[in-house]
Amino acid sequence: MRYTIQIETPIGPLLLAEENNALAEISFAVKEPKTFQAGRQAESVEQETPLLLETKRQLEEYFAGTRRTFDIPLSMRGTSFQKQVWDQLLTVPYGETTTYGEIAANIGNPRAGRAVGMANHHNPIPIIVPCHRVIGADGRLTGYGGGLPIKEKLLELEQKHRGTK
Repeated sequence: MRYTIQIETPIGPLLLAEENNALAEISFAVKEPKTFQAGRQAESVEQETPLLLETKRQLEEYFAGTRRTFDIPLSMRGTSFQKQVWDQLLTVPYGETTTYGEIAANIGNPRAGRAVGMANHHNPIPIIVPCHRVIGADGRLTGYGGGLPIKEKLLELEQKHRGTK
């Protein structure tokens, strides 16, 4: 069974989805608050579960600047390459950035920068799996599923709270 809840955050509403006792998705609202990106919209029941409430609590702490890492079981569906990229994203420290090329090199495939970008695009659990911390080789912000303004806000939040705690 898939359970979902909608939460309000400083970057707008998010839809959290749980499957098999693990967080399976975080989706950004697009245009209308009740419409979410979730191309992965499986049949679901809107219901608060202990895991979804814990995810909400940890996200609230993150947005308040008091949480740097998350302790939530994740269900990451994707190809083995995507999972390699997503695992690498989890190693990028709070408040720091890396590039697509650096991630490609770290997973042993230095010419796969564009493929890393596509894996980031398909990351089902943004924020917790911090694809927002990946920038272009020239230091510019590049694509983000929630839009560049949200990516910029997340990076600014982390920079603001980086030295605190």
